Amino acid sequence: MPLMVAREHTPLPFMKMHGLGNDFVVVDARLRAHPLPPELVIAIADRHKGVGYDQLAVIEPGAGDAHLVFYNSDGSTSAACGNATRCIARYLMDETGKHDLHLTTDRGDLYAVDAGNGLTSVNMGQPQLAWDEIPLAHEMDTLELPMDGKPTATGMGNPHCTFFVDDAEAVDLQTRGAEIEHHPLYPQRTNVQFASVVGPDHLRMRVWERGVGVTLASGSSSCATAVAAARRGLTGRKVRIDLDGGSLQVDWRDDGVWMTGQTMHVFTAQLTPEFLDSVG
Repeated sequence: MPLMVAREHTPLPFMKMHGLGNDFVVVDARLRAHPLPPELVIAIADRHKGVGYDQLAVIEPGAGDAHLVFYNSDGSTSAACGNATRCIARYLMDETGKHDLHLTTDRGDLYAVDAGNGLTSVNMGQPQLAWDEIPLAHEMDTLELPMDGKPTATGMGNPHCTFFVDDAEAVDLQTRGAEIEHHPLYPQRTNVQFASVVGPDHLRMRVWERGVGVTLASGSSSCATAVAAARRGLTGRKVRIDLDGGSLQVDWRDDGVWMTGQTMHVFTAQLTPEFLDSVG
């Protein structure tokens, strides 16, 4: 393109954040809307030619402190993303000086609090345990699905399939996760977890995210696994979950599933007009 020709796009500011290695591109659209067509979402996700992320999150004006919208790296949307919610909550707390926040998502109303020592807690709401809420293809017992391994199905605003195994480290996550994500019992595809019991109220978990692949951590997957373990009598309702990227504390209380952990705002940058023009 000739240098004298005005470009169609202006730079798009964004932030890079992560929760235990579960990484995000975050666009703050509270003051200015930023259209994000699927082809742009996918282009930004490319770790070689774009920025790279597990999920992209958009902060919009909302009825509470903000409304959050989530995209997977394949361009699809997700109603919930626990670690991204924690990262954004920490950013908004630092910005406003508040110690508690009311956030809205397609999942519903979520509440976040400063847990001290740099930790952030988010209430991910009540789990969805009925087959048609998760959703599954037809009526069945969600505690033990009619699949090899008898996994447990849970909804956290997105569908989950949790397998309890002797050794989560030994699972071929790349192969098994890709297969199970598209299992016919899950009409909207599913996140997949493999978890093993380490000790009392202590789990080791690895995760395959719907529309993403293998990730170092997942907040909603951690919540779903904690709920599944408690329902099956493997743990109590408050557990530590060790993921590939670090540990989260999950507490299934009467008012919802609370998740607590560390966050990191890595850098703030902008997508250039050249990059945006190349996408279209």
